[in-house]
Order: sequence, then C-alpha cells, then structure tokens
Amino acid sequence: MQITAIHAYEVIASGGYPSVEVKVTLDEGSIGVASVPYGASAGSHEASVLVDEDKMRYNGKGMLTAIKNIHEEIAPHLLGMDASNQKLIDSTMIQLDGTPQKSKLGGNAILAVSLAVARAAAASLKKPLYLHIRDYYQTGTDFSALPQPMAVVIEGGKHADNSTDLQEYCFSVLKQGTRAESIRIMLECYHSLEKILKENKLSTNVGNEGAFAPNGITSNEAPFAYMLQAIERAGYTAGQDVGFSIDAAASEFFSDGKYVLKIENRALSSIEVIEYFKGWLEKYPIVTLEDPLHEDDWSNWTAAKQMCDAHNVALVGDDLTVTNKERLQTAIDSQAISSILIKLNQIGSLSETVETCMLAKAHGMSVIPSHRGGGETNDTAMIDLAVAVGGRFIKVGPTRGERVAKYNRLLEIERELNA
Repeated sequence: MQITAIHAYEVIASGGYPSVEVKVTLDEGSIGVASVPYGASAGSHEASVLVDEDKMRYNGKGMLTAIKNIHEEIAPHLLGMDASNQKLIDSTMIQLDGTPQKSKLGGNAILAVSLAVARAAAASLKKPLYLHIRDYYQTGTDFSALPQPMAVVIEGGKHADNSTDLQEYCFSVLKQGTRAESIRIMLECYHSLEKILKENKLSTNVGNEGAFAPNGITSNEAPFAYMLQAIERAGYTAGQDVGFSIDAAASEFFSDGKYVLKIENRALSSIEVIEYFKGWLEKYPIVTLEDPLHEDDWSNWTAAKQMCDAHNVALVGDDLTVTNKERLQTAIDSQAISSILIKLNQIGSLSETVETCMLAKAHGMSVIPSHRGGGETNDTAMIDLAVAVGGRFIKVGPTRGERVAKYNRLLEIERELNA
C-alpha cells in the first residue's frame, strides 16, 4: 500500500467558495479521493482553515496556499509511506505542522490528505470506509444501531439573515426502525413544517444548511410551536417518534459578558440564560441542547449539565470541545457535557477525530458527527465515521445536494449491512 502520488486541487463548496480536494494513489493502483468542509460559524479553538488572503481571487478565500502546502510540504514526506498506517501518516503531518491549531500547513490541507489516504487504504483492502475505520481503530462497533437523523429544519444566527438568535432547531428521529424509515419520517415532518410556515405567512426560503430561515419570527421560542404542529400533522407523536434538538451556538451572541438576544431585546447573564433554556426543557420534547453557553464559560457549563440531566436531555459540546481530546478531557473532568458534536475539520485529521470519539464513549457520552454550515462538500466521510464509531445521531440539513448526499450514504450503508 505504498503511496505513490498525492494530488490536490480546488473544488467549489456549498457557500460558493473553494475547498480542498485530494487524490491519493497507491502503488497497486488503488485511489482515494476526499474533500473537506469549513464552517460559517466556527469555534475559536478549531483547527485552522488556511485561505490565500488574495483579495483579487475569491475575495481572499481561495485555497491555493493550502494546496501548495500539500504538494510541497506534505507529499514529500508521505510518498513511499504505507497507507495502511493511518496513525503514523496523521502524526507525521501533525508534526510537520507543529502548531496547536494546524495554522502552518492548514487543518484543511492535513484533513484532506488524511481522509484521502484512508479511502485509498480502504479501497486497497476492498472494504467500505466505515468498516476500514472500525477495524483499523478497533472501535468495537457492531453496526446493530446506525445513527439516527438529526435534521436542521429552522436556522438562524450566522446561518441565516433576520431569523432567530439561536442557530439551529432540529428534528431528531427517535422512532425505532430502519434508517430508511427514519429519514422518511424526518422529511415528512420537514415538508409538513413548510406548509405550516406558509400558513403563518413566514418565508420558506432556506439557509446555509437547507433548513428554513423565516424572516419575522418574534421570539426564539416561536419555532417550537410550528415544529410541534408539523410533527402532529405528519402523523407522528412529538417526544416519542420525533424530538427536538437545539444548537444555540451561544458564543455567536455573547458580548461583553452577556448573552444578547436581539430579536427579544434582552441581555442575559450566564445564570439567566440557563434559566431561559430550562423553561424550554420543561415545555418541549427536547432531546439534546448544544452550546447553550459561550465556548470559554467553563464555570457555568456544570450548572447547565445539571439542569439538562434533571430533564433527561443530553448537553452537547461543540464550540466548547471542537473535537479536541484535551478540551474534551477538561469537559469530562468538570462534568460539563454528556454528549459531543464531532466535526472532522475541527481537529483536522481522521486519527484525532476517532480518538476523541472513543474518549467520549469511554466516559458514557454519545457522539454526534455533524456537517458544516458554510462550506460543505459532497464528501460523505462523516457518515462512514459516524457508523464506524457508533454515533447516536448525524446532524445534517434536510435539503441541498451536499446535505442529501450524506443521507443517501447512510441509506447505502444500511443496504450493504442488510444484504
């Protein structure tokens, strides 16, 4: 499985700007191709997305510098290496970079190569990617329960204009059955929601993730009423068949020590914002609450978790933990979360991502692999990862080609496993 060629180039991501794609070729002819996403809303502790800063090209967001780093810095060290030794390949790139957030070579450059190598190795072994990841990292997943859809259906914050302060409101399917049925249930509720929004004279334009971004919503709580109606009208029971998942992305509306809710003209302290969410947990079938506090508001996350535990709601870290083992360990030590969102590009290599997933699972946490809002590609590695590590949910928007590619990959895996 010797690596004989590494070729990188730009592809266009969902936001209309480039991302990096890499093609890795092995000596026996196997090929692996991978592209990487980036986020519109990103935690400050994430691995870097290296862009060109050339304002004459893609408004400074080109990826030619990252591509040059792959060809001139990374490839010379990896050519001739064994693609089956993913941990060594990833650690070689991490050491080459030598910075905490992969800012020298770019987290985007390192991850694209990491995933392409994994795909090439899987191809050489004649295994699907999820099976290769499971076997190589010895995750112990038995594939008996594939991840359920967590679909963003109303979005605001940085993902939409003139919508809610909070970033995402999701339908999370709870009903047991095949994932083909789960995806159908989610989409039936989504289409039902579209009709209800129209009846209420709200826009059904979609935001970055294929979710509705209705202008004129008067409060951050208002979407719940529409979502409850949508589930019921689609013929399902809220809290039993379909629950709610919320991503507050609170770091995005935290300013000068306060949580500023613009559409409600309120500025809340950490304790007040916890109480704010507590009211929702008591009224609605919420199953997960993500990033209700600022990414460095550590002292209050424990109180938030106690509140969520009391209501049997998973408290999810995203900007808090950024798929980073060290930050996850801090969250474990301080009992800050009970679940973690996983984004491959937050940490920038496959090995580090899997290690973070397994650390979370070793401490009884659920893992939820997720898409990115701003610049998603058609690559579906996040689904193979989710299956390989036994993710509870996958968080992906319900429409747009780069989103539905993920659901179609989950359906394909289910068919393979049931063949």
